Amino acid sequence: MGTAELLVQLGDGLLSGAIRVVDLSGPLGPDTPILKLPPELARDTPRIEIHKISEYDKDGPFWAWNWMKLGEHSGTHFDAPHHWITGKDYADGFTDTLDLSRVVAPVNVIDCSAEAAADPDFLLTAEGVRHWEAEYGAIGAGEWVVMRTDWDARATSEAAFLNADTTGPHSPGPTPDCIEYLLSRKIVGWGTQCIGTDAGQAGGMTPPFPAHNLLHRDNCFGLASLANLDQLPPKGAILIAAPLKIANGTGSPIRALALVAG
Repeated sequence: MGTAELLVQLGDGLLSGAIRVVDLSGPLGPDTPILKLPPELARDTPRIEIHKISEYDKDGPFWAWNWMKLGEHSGTHFDAPHHWITGKDYADGFTDTLDLSRVVAPVNVIDCSAEAAADPDFLLTAEGVRHWEAEYGAIGAGEWVVMRTDWDARATSEAAFLNADTTGPHSPGPTPDCIEYLLSRKIVGWGTQCIGTDAGQAGGMTPPFPAHNLLHRDNCFGLASLANLDQLPPKGAILIAAPLKIANGTGSPIRALALVAG
């Protein structure tokens, strides 16, 4: 079967419902949880603001539209390599220069929801990934890998989503050896359902914040605050995670989608 026929089949599957579109993004608005940086760094991403320009009134009698204020790394979002110092030298490491063909790819969903429910500081290791591959099959080059924790259930409360105390935030994520192993498999990127791609306590790891440090070192991408990963199979879905084409952008809020057999 040729490529054209495959695309026709894809279109037919979408129209018939044989292929389902799953929304993997949370709502983006004033109540969206926003990452909090350590006080000594002073500057946080601002809270999201939505301001009305007009809504069928004197400022625009026939139309409604708004303007927004938000950070690149707000809500369900994409981390480009230039986001981190290890990826700063890639000419294609911005949201407007990256190879867009890379962001549409098969996705491997590693279910850690039970472990995360039992321990909010749960860490996925390379050994854990290899156990998953033994059951579901090898992770292929160019594919996405996402960590399902069902953390999106907390997203209606910023306090519960950030889950911080005097020792810092507590949320699940990967170990350094987990990310190194995935990079050895030549993945395109890694995603989580938490506020960032790293575990809450990842600042104390070696290297600190390994998902950021290592992914972007290798010109790979990160996805954070994903939702509805419980609707995806371990293998067999296609993830579409395209950032806005922001000039010199380090990241972007996204409407992440998955194509899944109906």
